[in-house]
Amino acid sequence: MAKPRRLKLGAILHGVGGGTSMWRHPDAKPDASVNFDVYKRWVQKAEEGRMDLIFIADGLYINEKSIPHFLNRFEPITLLSALAGVSQHIGLVGTLSTSYSEPFTVARQFASLDVISGGRAGWNVVTSPLEGSALNYGKKEHPDHDKRYRIASEFLDVARGLWDSWEDDAFVRNKETGVFFDPQKMHALNHNGEFFSVKGPLNIARSKQGQPVIFQAGASEVGKNYASKYADAVFTGHETIEEAARFYQDVKSRAASFGRNPSEVLIFPGISPIIGRTPEEAEQKYQEVASLVTIENALDYLGRFFEHHDFSQYPLDDPFPELGDLGKNSFQSGTDKIKKDAQEKGLTLRQVALQAATPRSSFIGTPEQVADQVQAWFEAEAADGFMIAAAVPHGLEEFVDQVVPILQERGIYRKEYESDTLRGNLGLAKPENRYTLHKKTVSAGL
Repeated sequence: MAKPRRLKLGAILHGVGGGTSMWRHPDAKPDASVNFDVYKRWVQKAEEGRMDLIFIADGLYINEKSIPHFLNRFEPITLLSALAGVSQHIGLVGTLSTSYSEPFTVARQFASLDVISGGRAGWNVVTSPLEGSALNYGKKEHPDHDKRYRIASEFLDVARGLWDSWEDDAFVRNKETGVFFDPQKMHALNHNGEFFSVKGPLNIARSKQGQPVIFQAGASEVGKNYASKYADAVFTGHETIEEAARFYQDVKSRAASFGRNPSEVLIFPGISPIIGRTPEEAEQKYQEVASLVTIENALDYLGRFFEHHDFSQYPLDDPFPELGDLGKNSFQSGTDKIKKDAQEKGLTLRQVALQAATPRSSFIGTPEQVADQVQAWFEAEAADGFMIAAAVPHGLEEFVDQVVPILQERGIYRKEYESDTLRGNLGLAKPENRYTLHKKTVSAGL
């Protein structure tokens, strides 16, 4: 019999926040993005709530209009390696770009994190949407959207090949015989492709979970195909349960078309719950943070999605400007949605900017109301789990203390960890080493 579905939860740790002004809140720590003690408390709180993972996002280009968190933050692999030492069960997931990295280096970094953490590493594979990233890497131009995904496909194939460089029992370490490893169980990749040439083998063994868990967040057609073919879990974001359910079914059906088991591709919408003792208190918390955002902040925030376009040149209360293909080679699915919504709803530039910079979560209210929403989305197959982002200071702590116990009592969320690896807690099988599998196949005469 199939195991009953169990809700998964993760926490997005965004330092001073993913918006423009939460750092100004009286309860916020304005140096949180570079304060290790803050991250340490957060990861331990998330682990107290038996969450599956914490996630550290990243980007490779800033300018004077970037939001505060982007201007001064830790590099993910460094931070996650440190957090591995102050946690025991929770998964450690970070963003790293395939457009501006080398497969051997990235495979080695994540394999190291995986071994250091005892099998808790995950990689959010991104192609880097911002045009300016090329300027920091000596590139003449930013690859176009489709090319970035071709690079990402080959990049991940190489990384996964390198992670299989050593079979699980390759290191003998026999002091008596002097045999340190079995050379028959070491494998060079010898990859030569369109974008990369990598000999291998990788100079670190597989971890106890086999390979890091792969996350992806593309919502364009190319991005959804990539996620459906390669990802173990997909980060996404939707305003309504209906939109989320359509995305869920779309990605699961695409995964099946690639010969994969749809239940092994987990869908994680990102949500920003705001919790109060009453609905009115929750609304007040939202308004307190929203009131800190100026229209200038909002225009700058909106501009990032459109290659840092300067929206201050347009009248605020005129219809949202016609931008042509601007944004097509950056946050494609997001900018397409912004343009579509503005046109269909007749929104002004002011309205679009403020909606982008001060989004109002539908997961707002008392702990019971937020738990009801989480359960409704989960049971409607609009989500396998959720990524929790703090929309207000102490948002993570309030969710763990007030909402998690309700979900546990309702029987849809764990009370204890099932495993000490990320794959184990997510219910994902350990991938068998390709060379070991081939030997078994040959031995069986198949």
